[in-house]
Amino acid sequence: MKTLVIVSHPSLETSIVNKRWVEELKKHPEKYTVHELYKVYPDEKIDAEKEQKLIESHGNLVIQFPVYWFSSPSLLKKWLDDVFLYGWAYGSKGDKLKNRKIALGVSAGISHEDYQEEGRYHYTLDQVLLPYEMTALYCKADYRSFFAFFGAESEPSAEKIETSAKDYLKFIDRM
Repeated sequence: MKTLVIVSHPSLETSIVNKRWVEELKKHPEKYTVHELYKVYPDEKIDAEKEQKLIESHGNLVIQFPVYWFSSPSLLKKWLDDVFLYGWAYGSKGDKLKNRKIALGVSAGISHEDYQEEGRYHYTLDQVLLPYEMTALYCKADYRSFFAFFGAESEPSAEKIETSAKDYLKFIDRM
């Protein structure tokens, strides 16, 4: 089954990293479905049933977003709240995410060195993204970690971005 990639970036058209990743994913429509939340829901009124059916019609699930204030863009949080419902994602009858492989693709503005316990912010990206891992575990999904691009704010080279796009797809394919 194809992998569903939920992209949550409020200004994808001006992004350098996430935009390039989406372009690379779209070269392989037989393998990946790219679902851009801000394009589909500009009014932020999420159709939970439609989203649930979309997830059910795919195999693996990747959630892609830029790290905003050490979290995600607001629409992604709303999407999780609206879609991962009791009785569907979790609870006594909620098994639609059970054993489903879930991973993250994130871009971080700051450097890898800053995301260290001894770094500028005293926490690793693993620690910052822990709520997503816990969500997957709560829903009995198979959390497969994350792929990250560090230093997006520092005007990374075209070569670094290009390499990351190829490596991102390799990461997804190894889920």
